[in-house]
Amino acid sequence: MTKRKYPGELASAQQIHELAEEYRKAAALLVPLGRSGKPLSRAPFRLSAIHAIELYLTALLLHRGHEPNQIRKMHHDLAARAKHTVEAGLRLRAKTANHLQSLSQNREYLIIRYGPEMAATASQINRLTATLEEVAVKVTLLIASSSRTDPQPAATVAGKA
Repeated sequence: MTKRKYPGELASAQQIHELAEEYRKAAALLVPLGRSGKPLSRAPFRLSAIHAIELYLTALLLHRGHEPNQIRKMHHDLAARAKHTVEAGLRLRAKTANHLQSLSQNREYLIIRYGPEMAATASQINRLTATLEEVAVKVTLLIASSSRTDPQPAATVAGKA
């Protein structure tokens, strides 16, 4: 019997980046569905946005040579991923870096998934959107700039940037 691979273990950095892009698009479509005064109506956006951020950071780590099982050991800790991506060349604004820390410390990924009673304590929508956009743009540019040997992804990314 062969040992089963963990889902995503064989995925390339480009595939994870493409998945992150899809979650970012989904998050953008979900924003208008949120209703004022109804924090739970924003949960689908938050989950998609936080997951997209995690995927972008993961894509960069894979791109820079980190092993999938080491990344998986970080669980959903965006602060840990952010720390390693800074070492991989990602430079985020202080507000964004602080927000990634806050997302981890406040366990927002778990709150959004399982804690409807705590939905009102989550990050501001504007802050989460800004964090997602900054991470998406900067990771995309970093991956594209170091992938110049593969013209198709660089051209695709250049068209998006």
